Amino acid sequence: MTTSTPSLAAPEPGRVHRRLETPLGSYLLAVERDALVGLWRQDQKKFPAPDRQGTEAPAPHPLLDRAARQLQEYLAGERTEFDLPLAPAGTAFQRAVWTHLATIPRGATTTYGQIARALERPRAAQAVGAAVGSNPLSIIVPCHRVVAGDGALTGYAGGLETKRALLALEGALPSGTGTA
Repeated sequence: MTTSTPSLAAPEPGRVHRRLETPLGSYLLAVERDALVGLWRQDQKKFPAPDRQGTEAPAPHPLLDRAARQLQEYLAGERTEFDLPLAPAGTAFQRAVWTHLATIPRGATTTYGQIARALERPRAAQAVGAAVGSNPLSIIVPCHRVVAGDGALTGYAGGLETKRALLALEGALPSGTGTA
């Protein structure tokens, strides 16, 4: 039996990143060209491998500075919307789901099934769940606003405590969560 060592891939060309400490933990923001392509909570599911993060951004970096400022303002309750150029990479179906997520108003929640029906794919709730879980722009594309059909908090890549904190910040804790 032979063993192989993993190849060390070169960083994603043209992509730069910055780490940011927030009240909800450490996040990684990534920019490619002139758009934000990622916002991941450290150690979340689907956190990008080092070669997918790009290189560390020089300071200052106008777009990363703007994204970091808007995220901090949002988490402090001083901002209700984001105004950033976004370019998440995904399949056509994933992008359709993420576009729908962006229409969920602050303070509201929806379900995987409701999104599937809105996309005229009523039997695709599981596929919607997979697309929601693959969202590379957490918080900015508000996947935390999606709950189970019974209103329970389920499956958030950044952890249920983070999801609960975001919904509490927005005044949208659904019934049945055990939290007032």
